[in-house]
Formats: sequence, structure tokens, C-alpha cells
Amino acid sequence: MTLYRLSLIPLLSTALSCLCVPAVYADCPPAVPGIIVANPNRPTVANPADITQFGVVELEFGFAHAQVPLHQHENTLEGLLKFAVACDLEIRWDAIPFSNQGGPAGGQSGIGDNWLGFQYRFHRQSRLVPSMAFGYDVKLPSASVSKGLGTGRYDHQFVFLASKDIKGLHFDFNASLFRVGRLDGSGSDINTEFNLAFSRPIYKKLGFTGEFYGDTKLGRDTPSFVSGLWALTYAVNSRLVIDFGMDHGLTSGAPHERRFFAGLTYSIADLYHHKHSSE
Repeated sequence: MTLYRLSLIPLLSTALSCLCVPAVYADCPPAVPGIIVANPNRPTVANPADITQFGVVELEFGFAHAQVPLHQHENTLEGLLKFAVACDLEIRWDAIPFSNQGGPAGGQSGIGDNWLGFQYRFHRQSRLVPSMAFGYDVKLPSASVSKGLGTGRYDHQFVFLASKDIKGLHFDFNASLFRVGRLDGSGSDINTEFNLAFSRPIYKKLGFTGEFYGDTKLGRDTPSFVSGLWALTYAVNSRLVIDFGMDHGLTSGAPHERRFFAGLTYSIADLYHHKHSSE
């Protein structure tokens, strides 16, 4: 069985689970009556353990400009489409529809890679225990190898997620394992990533978010690193949240010296036709 076929097994399992939605509906705790509430994953690298509201399709989209080592720059459009097919199960499509990389000698532009996956929440937050979930994503290599925008290899991510509210602060912790295909096709390398994000309201609908994250060494050529991220968020209404901020390398091996970003999260619709409104 090829690596490509193996990578599709979790996704096919997720698709089959959609057929079981009517069976789990009766066990699903009701949402806030009459309201769809957005569940932003951006702007942090870490994702929350709590998934999108049951039955809701949600879109995240943004722009980022990064200054990378050797006087290079990178501009990207970044998108994420999420759908909570069940109370605790979310399917995810993460894409880079446009990427531009360049420097003093010129640059290249094109589409980036796509990631498909799912997230399953196996415990909801209680007084002492955080929300917990696990997820899997596979990279579908759509970015151009000849332009240097991608590797052309299938990569895999396995992630554990935990989220907790503590004394007015919200915390998201992620621990991920990546299996990354080598450029020469000789196999793959493995590394890990750890993220701790925190957020809190500042004034009315305005909020603050911070994060520290880092990766271990990948193969022989990609060093370990630690980075920090800082952002402001604003809830236009319950379904729409906008954000802007920056992240920056805290060690010399970080992929971005500085990265500036802005974007939004919007809950599009409830496909299961619950009665909702927007505040």
C-alpha cells in the first residue's frame, strides 16, 4: 500500500462518520439558544481543543507578510475551512491559495500546499480538567517544486490539544509530531512542535492574544527554534472576529525574523438548520 493511500485512511474514516450524524444528534448538548458563536483558530499557531459549533461551517482567511533570513520575504494568503460534522468531530481543509517568495534577486509566485484532516474532542472542559482533543492532518503537495514553493512530498501531523479557562485567561496547549517527506524522496524525518497560547478580553469586544511556540530539529539542515506571537482581536459580532498582529523569532533558527498578519474568522452557516441569529 502506497504512502498516499495510507494518508487517506483517516480522511475516509472521517467522511464515513458523517453518515452517523443523525445517531449522535440526540446526545449532543444544545448550543447557546439562537446564536452562532465563532470559534477562531487564528491568529495563533496553536489551535483550541474545542471545535466549531455543531453543524456550523466556518471560514478563516488572512494575509501575512514575513521577513525571512538572507534578506528574503514571503507574502501569503492563508485559508481554513472547518465543518463540525458531529458534536465533537470537525473536518478541516487548510490551504494557501497564493504564495509569493522573493528577495533582491527576484521571486516566484503560485499556489501553496493544501492540508486535509480532522479534530476529535474527547473531553469537554470541567472545573479541574481542560478540554482535550486529538487531530490528524495530511499535506497534499500542490505547491510548485520547480519554483521552490513546496517540496512535492506528503507530510503528516499528529497533534494533542488541551484548552482551559483560568481566572479570566484562556489557554491553548498543543503538542504535535510531524512526519516530513525528504526532498530527495529517500524517506522522511520526524520532529515535534509545542505551543502555548493565551488570551483575554481587554475592553468590551477587544481582546489580546499571545503565544510561545517552537520546533525541535528536523533532519540535518533545519535547526530547532522558538518564536513568539502577539495579536489583537475584535469581535464585530458573535459570528465575525477580525485579528491583526505579528510574530517574531526568539532564536536564530526561526523561519521568520518578523511576520505581520491580519485576517478574519466568519461562521458561514449551520448546515443542520438549527435556529440561530447573530449578535
